[in-house]
Amino acid sequence: MAITSLKLQKRPYLSATEDFALGKDSPRAFLERCLELMAAIEPEVMAFEATDLEGARAAADAATGRWEAGRPLSPIDGMPIGVKDIIETGDMPTGMGSPLFADYRPRHDAASVRALREAGAAVVGKTVTTEFAATEPGKTRNPFDTTRTPGGSSSGSAAAVGSGMLSAALGTQVVGSIVRPSSYCGAYGFKPSLGAINRGGSLDILSQSVQGVLAASLEDAWGVAYAAASRCGGDPGYDGLIGSAALPSARKPKRLALLETPGWEIAEDAAKAALLGAVETLAKAGIEIVTRKQDKDIDLMERALIEALDLTRRINAYESRWPLNVFHDKDASKLSKAMRDRLAQAIMIKPEQHRDALRRRVMIRAQHAALAERFDACITLSATGPAPKGMLTGDPVFAVPGSMLAVPALSLPVFDIGGMPLGLQVLGFMGQDAAAVGVAGGLLNILHAPI
Repeated sequence: MAITSLKLQKRPYLSATEDFALGKDSPRAFLERCLELMAAIEPEVMAFEATDLEGARAAADAATGRWEAGRPLSPIDGMPIGVKDIIETGDMPTGMGSPLFADYRPRHDAASVRALREAGAAVVGKTVTTEFAATEPGKTRNPFDTTRTPGGSSSGSAAAVGSGMLSAALGTQVVGSIVRPSSYCGAYGFKPSLGAINRGGSLDILSQSVQGVLAASLEDAWGVAYAAASRCGGDPGYDGLIGSAALPSARKPKRLALLETPGWEIAEDAAKAALLGAVETLAKAGIEIVTRKQDKDIDLMERALIEALDLTRRINAYESRWPLNVFHDKDASKLSKAMRDRLAQAIMIKPEQHRDALRRRVMIRAQHAALAERFDACITLSATGPAPKGMLTGDPVFAVPGSMLAVPALSLPVFDIGGMPLGLQVLGFMGQDAAAVGVAGGLLNILHAPI
């Protein structure tokens, strides 16, 4: 069956659990609906590297019994979930998007995967990642138009969730790997603050890297993130995700900073018009929207963000010397040109240059943190436009500020450009994830979008 003959729609889980408690539906029946769609479209979308359908069914059956008994392990008990193939699983291969790891089978789950299993999640499979969660695309296609990219590096996670094959999936981001593919595939993307979810068992180990969630609803995104972080904690030395299991209450912000970012110059006209239309709607609802033309601190922030992509790439390159040098020694022919070029760049960067880049990043982060005194959050686009044709991962220019700043970033699928999704991005402040999610919920209410 061709994808064009199907009406694709996201499949939220938490909003369905009331029927589980009443006996009108069950996690197993919910899972089977996901798997029916997967059987129909996965041959074209190619969102998965590996699956464990029997294991997922067993987990859903166990969850069904617990919901019937009124004793679910957590709100996400039985939820069909995918795991980005950069994150280790003890029951499936972890190929990391590289031929070097085609047969690699870890002996244990990553911290976040173990935590989600403890919460009752039904892990359906490993979702496609770009090579080492970086530049080289994988095989996944955009479910809304298979001639277009799903974005990267959380390609399979975005495609599986945006199409309705899964309710949620783990992703990672160091540049734009949750926000951008969420935007391209119409999923809700939640990149938490740096260190919010323990990354033990993931190769995505750079200093800006975070684990986050791509989900069918804002409620599902928060629910999965909390279920993981409340059981495995944050990265060592970090507080972890702060909040409770319930979705933070939607709240109407008083004042937002509108960030153009360097992406404004190259954004498509339709994308700009969509954002400005949303800004007009929010302003009519009584929210003060402040731009660089009206506020010197925002203008200074905009000037600082000009460095975001170059600074991030230099830091990432230096920090990638290991393990890329080991991979290169093992078999350089199995590394993409992008990875070989990154290793060559890393070798040329001196330690003092790296330290200068880190100091500059700290200064920019402090500059952004100061805005919290006067603004509830910042808003911008999630991408320059809808997913482009071809299998490039897409331009990360709108997503990289949230990574460099280490703040919570959410992509909300509220725009439609010629039948393709595009996200509105909300940038919160470091460690204030619940507040950012609350603002996101408030904006969705005003823009009449589902939460």
